[in-house]
Amino acid sequence: MSVTAGILGTVAALRATVAELHGELTRNDLVSWTAGNVSARVPGEDLMVIKPSGVSYDALSAETMVVTDLHGVLVEGELAPSSDTAAHAYVYRHLAHVGGIVHTHSTYATAWAARGEPIPCVLTMIADEFGGEIPVGPFALIGDDSIGRGIVETLRACRSSAVLMRGHGPFTVGTDARAAVKSAVLLEDVARTVHIAHQLGTPPPLRQDDVDRLHARYRNVYGQH
Repeated sequence: MSVTAGILGTVAALRATVAELHGELTRNDLVSWTAGNVSARVPGEDLMVIKPSGVSYDALSAETMVVTDLHGVLVEGELAPSSDTAAHAYVYRHLAHVGGIVHTHSTYATAWAARGEPIPCVLTMIADEFGGEIPVGPFALIGDDSIGRGIVETLRACRSSAVLMRGHGPFTVGTDARAAVKSAVLLEDVARTVHIAHQLGTPPPLRQDDVDRLHARYRNVYGQH
């Protein structure tokens, strides 16, 4: 498989966008060293753009982004794809609504993943962005599509855009890569706040009907349309 002439412009634009969005991960202190990654589905194609493996964030550019098919096979680029490529590819193959995926090891969200504990829906921001508690996915080893299987299995059972993979860290999804990055930023924010709240006591969960109304308002009314 190759990048055809008809989609060269689309792929070039996505490579630039994905490279730029990695800057949001460092700007929001969601990653350390070379860990973490952002990917984007190429609309209408069985292709995705993803960060290369083990490359410094300072060295990332549109040119260093790589293109693979949705089985993780390199299609375009000079560098090896991220070690999480198979996981991202599995999610794209099985969740058609997902257009972007982010993985980080952000401190507070990863602490919840280490505990194997979902983040309860005790804040309106959690209801807004995630539609309920932020679930925990199963432990899986890195390198094949096992993590992707756990992500899909977990997210299919709820409306959250984030999953805390047990003993590993958070993955977030969105309709595009920017939406997935936004979820990653908000996830770390609520993970930190709820952790602090637990130091003071046990915060009560929001009522389900309130969660439903908040989530619907955020999706359909909030912001500019």
